[in-house]
Amino acid sequence: MSKEKLKINRSEGFAIYHDLLIDASMERVFQAITKPDQLVDWWPEKCSGEPRIGAEYNFYFGPEYDWYAKVIEVKENKAFYIQMTKSDQDWNGTTFGFDLNWKQEKVQLQFWHKGWPQCNEHFRRSSFCWAMLLQGLKNYAEKGWIIPFEKRE
Repeated sequence: MSKEKLKINRSEGFAIYHDLLIDASMERVFQAITKPDQLVDWWPEKCSGEPRIGAEYNFYFGPEYDWYAKVIEVKENKAFYIQMTKSDQDWNGTTFGFDLNWKQEKVQLQFWHKGWPQCNEHFRRSSFCWAMLLQGLKNYAEKGWIIPFEKRE
């Protein structure tokens, strides 16, 4: 194999991808990923913001993790994308999003988190945490289960 074929384009950084099926309505899943009063049931401790392009969200995980982001895409019951603006150094400037589709009579959630500067320990830990949190989202949307913030990954 030539060296050119071995080159990997990392101009956009590293990315995390997770897909899952959720047995709930499209509206239920969309609200769970966009509404602050529902985000706090599966992700941050506190949250504020509104799902409209250009709006700012505050994701509060504790005094050292009081993070901000802006909405860069909203399509009702279809997509929600966020760009981090004030957060951990590795997260700043990264974007994450949720794309929703129907598959096998369930909501297929396709999650991505792009623009990581390095495939370092924080990137790998965040990928694992997203997987655990998305399982929490699934359980929240399907069964109404809320895991206390201090027990979330």
